[in-house]
Amino acid sequence: MSLDVGELLLQTVPFARTLDITYDKVEDGVAVCRLPDRQDLHNHVGGPHAGALFALAESASGAATLATFGDQLSRAVPLPTTATIRYRKVAMGEVVAEARLLASRDEVVAKLDAGERPEFDVAVEIRNAEGATVSEMTVSWTLRPNR
Repeated sequence: MSLDVGELLLQTVPFARTLDITYDKVEDGVAVCRLPDRQDLHNHVGGPHAGALFALAESASGAATLATFGDQLSRAVPLPTTATIRYRKVAMGEVVAEARLLASRDEVVAKLDAGERPEFDVAVEIRNAEGATVSEMTVSWTLRPNR
């Protein structure tokens, strides 16, 4: 039985449910998430608040990470360590975030096997309904070994 990462995240991360994030696609190293156009998530110009965009991108990066390293949860917990976001264009309406792991799974697991705490990046692009990029984010993750 395979892990339904989107469902797991919705069950274990209440904030993702609060924002109504949907996980359209989650597979090894890739995740696509959607944030609906909701009035209560808007900013002063009528689009999604910067914090909602950040949360969407971080959620997508976490889904891509969990899809790749879910089989390592018995020995390590994935945690974000830093994130950098660039808001390129005012977002309006529903937005979609696509996350892609930038590291090799084998390299990351090898570091974990060697007793290290691996770090790796996930790049996320947020697009509007027309497909224009409105934000870009890079999230650095680690797999913290269980004690």
